[in-house]
Amino acid sequence: MNNRVAVYRKEHFNAAHRLYNPAWDEKTNYAVFGKCANPNYHGHNYDLVVKVTGVVNKDTGYVMDMKELSDIIKDNVLDEFDHKNLNMDVSFFKELIPTAENICMVIHQILSKKIDSKFEIQVRLFETERNFVEYPV
Repeated sequence: MNNRVAVYRKEHFNAAHRLYNPAWDEKTNYAVFGKCANPNYHGHNYDLVVKVTGVVNKDTGYVMDMKELSDIIKDNVLDEFDHKNLNMDVSFFKELIPTAENICMVIHQILSKKIDSKFEIQVRLFETERNFVEYPV
């Protein structure tokens, strides 16, 4: 019997960003990014779903303690991203355009350093109700 199970933790954060490539002129940025290139930024109410897959522990019945997972996400992602201007306040995006794709990969990178490597981690980030990204695929 396969005793691998996936557990999920859903979180929420709000953040502002601007999609803008400094190597391009304003016209090119607006052509590629549209309103998202607004120099005054814009915000999203992000929903974050973290999937952790592993073997069920015989002693606890858990794959991973969900309180521990919640604390890791809060301390390392939410505290870093929530109510921030991603371009200006979050060091990961000083040189990286904070698209949903890049935000998702950065969150995965952060969590991979904090969650035991015996687990598989997948991150799903909803930028809007209808637009979301997932990493890895």
